[in-house]
Amino acid sequence: MVVDVLIVLGLLVALLGLRVLILTRSRGSVLCCLRSLSKKRGWRVGVARYADGHLNWIPLIGLLPRPRHVIVRRGLVVSGRRKVGSGEFFGFIEGVTAIECRNGNDTFELAMGYRALTGFVAWLESAPPSAYLDVA
Repeated sequence: MVVDVLIVLGLLVALLGLRVLILTRSRGSVLCCLRSLSKKRGWRVGVARYADGHLNWIPLIGLLPRPRHVIVRRGLVVSGRRKVGSGEFFGFIEGVTAIECRNGNDTFELAMGYRALTGFVAWLESAPPSAYLDVA
């Protein structure tokens, strides 16, 4: 009985590890944390995946492989940027920057390393001329 439980737990850990590996190694994906400011929730670790006119945020730990949040580039307002403090959330690398964003009625923060942040800003700035962008 105990051996069966250990086998099942081992399989679950292996599946979780496989999910993390697949999500982080996919093309156009970056490690990104998200925190909803309107719902006062804590940081959640996930993967941001760039698409045509939107950014799909997929939680790193979860059952479904579909995005939990879809951030549309058109109408996205970036209102601020700050360095994330070392005690703000555990186990994250140094030099992480959080950017405060608003997309419609939803206000949230995205935290990412400087390379991912450079890619995010380039993605925002590469919008077609007809798109409304407000970058602070």
